[in-house]
Amino acid sequence: MKWLNFEIDGVLHCGALENGQVAPLQQGCLSQVLPDLDSKKTAVRKDDAIAISDVTLRQPVIRPGKILGIGLNYAAHAAESVSIIRRDQQKAQIWFNKQSTAANRPGGAIHLPRVSEQLDYEAELVVIIGKTGRHVPAERAMEIVAGFACGNDISVRDWQRASQTMMMGKGFDTHAPFGPCLVTPDEVGDLAGLAIRGYVNDELRQEGVLGDMIASVPEQIAHLTTAFTLEPGDVIFTGTPAGVGAGHTPPKWLKAGDRLRVDIENVGILENTVVDEPETARLG
Repeated sequence: MKWLNFEIDGVLHCGALENGQVAPLQQGCLSQVLPDLDSKKTAVRKDDAIAISDVTLRQPVIRPGKILGIGLNYAAHAAESVSIIRRDQQKAQIWFNKQSTAANRPGGAIHLPRVSEQLDYEAELVVIIGKTGRHVPAERAMEIVAGFACGNDISVRDWQRASQTMMMGKGFDTHAPFGPCLVTPDEVGDLAGLAIRGYVNDELRQEGVLGDMIASVPEQIAHLTTAFTLEPGDVIFTGTPAGVGAGHTPPKWLKAGDRLRVDIENVGILENTVVDEPETARLG
């Protein structure tokens, strides 16, 4: 199944997507039903299906409790990333967090920060956690996965290099778009052979297969849950293939007006546009 959050006239709904039609759920938000996606509690109302073109899509989890990302998880990307991160940090899984305010919707505007011109893209598979898990062995890790989505791990490279944790460069507002849907594992199938591609203005910049990951999705979940609990609605960015802007000579930084697309086989297409960060300050 494909599950999504959407708005109509500013009201948030969730539902199932099939043949371009959205069948709304009784509940208002997908995060409220993540643990029950495989139960009768998520029965959809087939009598009031809505054309997807008539709704505004939101990210599958509106405000994730955790947004976690693994770095250098494709060998070719690790090779191109010498200027981004120290090579001696590649001995184990390298993790960072993106802030909950980084969560962004399909079609949402990605802000080019006022404080940097080094804005970069990273096409990634996103894992959405559906059940609580701690000390989850790799062989059981998929039991806590609700589904998958496309994601773009937007990065501010100079701010990333300036922080050993990468937190500042990875956590800017709007810099974690994901979607368009949560696609359940049974519909996605075997991840290993699925193609992942990233485009900027229709130019193919990144291409690989999900089987090129150094640490697989189950291995990532096992590693994370050794330290802390994963909960329904947590989001994991699983790494990116080679071809990021920083890997080019000279670097190909994003600019206002650029159109980004992430295309993952059996998962979907995520599209976003870069805009200058708005001038209005928000003070509460």
